[in-house]
Amino acid sequence: MKNWKYFLMTTMVGSALVLGACGNDTSSEPKEETETAGDTQDEAVLEGQVAGDGSSTVAPITEALVEEYAGVQNKVKVSVGVSGTGGGFEKFIAGETDFSNASRPIKDEEKTKLEEAGIDYTEFQIANDGLSVVVNKDNDWVEDLTVEDLKKMWIEDGTAKKWSDINPEWPAEEIVFYSPGTDSGTYDYFDEVILDEADLVKSATLSEDDNVLVQGVQGDKNAIAFFGYAYYLANQDTLKVVKINGVEPTNETIESGDYSPLSRPLFVYAKNSALKENPAFYDFMKYTLENAGEMAEAVGYVSLPQEDYDKGLADLEALK
Repeated sequence: MKNWKYFLMTTMVGSALVLGACGNDTSSEPKEETETAGDTQDEAVLEGQVAGDGSSTVAPITEALVEEYAGVQNKVKVSVGVSGTGGGFEKFIAGETDFSNASRPIKDEEKTKLEEAGIDYTEFQIANDGLSVVVNKDNDWVEDLTVEDLKKMWIEDGTAKKWSDINPEWPAEEIVFYSPGTDSGTYDYFDEVILDEADLVKSATLSEDDNVLVQGVQGDKNAIAFFGYAYYLANQDTLKVVKINGVEPTNETIESGDYSPLSRPLFVYAKNSALKENPAFYDFMKYTLENAGEMAEAVGYVSLPQEDYDKGLADLEALK
């Protein structure tokens, strides 16, 4: 298997993934079997197309899985857009995709729309994440923030927020905010656990592409942002992560739940009819569940206990 953590830390994750295997691999030497291939390598060669969309937070895991799967089933094309959790669900509801990546649980209104559209689905949790608050590397005053500090900073109250408003010993400089867009599951999660559904500061720059947020913080000493843990790890040489309530996000604190309240689950929602009717999609989802834990760890997230992946595989098998 490729060293995906090294790959992620030396290249930016793109804003869209269109990864498949068609043609180029046929002229190269066959890949050696690896333990990550699971049972898929012993199955018949498949052909077909699989389409997904959704969370940019889940994207690094999906990118790694799709690239590795291309070496196993090189006639299956898997294309995955990154339009945010909410945007991904919109396409899922419209019947445009086979699966939808999500960095939050599906909302009741999305469930209702899927039911109205006649789309049955299955939820698969594939990893855990610690939503990371980051500042510029040259920021030498912020080390730790409380949840109350975050509320004071990020909730719109009609004032121009300055660092000195949070701590009078900090600079009297305006804070520059970067946030995931409103279609992002990361935004929704932050809205739920930090903002309590109050308005986000109006001065914030919003983007569904986490790389835009990374670059914004890299370029401004007074900037602050929040996004998935893997994006921080990929850029930790140029960003500074902030402790929340005295706890830094790490694999250990995310897995234990000590990094609270910003630890969260990551999901893939799969269309049941596509799993039953498209062998290529079923095979890709099987590969995903067999390898998601290792891929999650490789790109900077936290794997689930093996029994959770086993349950997901059992749920998948029941749909075959």
